[in-house]
Amino acid sequence: MKEIELKLIAELMKNSRRSDRELAKALGVSQPTVSRMVKRLEEEGVIKEYTMIPDFARLGYNIMGATLLEVQIPPGEEKFHEIRKATTTIEKSAPHAALLAVNGLSQSKNRLFITFYENYSDYADAMRLTRQIPLVNVGSMESLLVDLKDETNYRVLSMSSIANHLLKRLERKDKP
Repeated sequence: MKEIELKLIAELMKNSRRSDRELAKALGVSQPTVSRMVKRLEEEGVIKEYTMIPDFARLGYNIMGATLLEVQIPPGEEKFHEIRKATTTIEKSAPHAALLAVNGLSQSKNRLFITFYENYSDYADAMRLTRQIPLVNVGSMESLLVDLKDETNYRVLSMSSIANHLLKRLERKDKP
């Protein structure tokens, strides 16, 4: 990606409510240039969505859980679709506030879920439902629970720190 596109993305990550005119001023380019770049980045899927990040505790979510587990994935697309179908059915019957559900790789785990819960009972219910997913190795499930009302939490979910890192990375590339 071009440097100007990365800077635009960083600016949008800090505040996606800014107008194209404001973004153009921050980037030192014209407003039509920003509008074209944004449209192209959206079409290419680089910009996936525009959103805001609420204070989850004030919405009633007191716990954030990061759960690692192992799903024993057999070869073949058919079994994969069975797992996805079962998971979708469970999610429809008991929706949960999942921020992230992705495949990964560690010594013994290959799935990560980051989810918000109102209380520990909701977390326990979610773990019970997770155990119903086909081919989940129940013995491998492990969670880290975060109290979202804990005043000592260092950094809450934010795109600004990633945007600032991206800008610093660009600055380093500019230096000989």
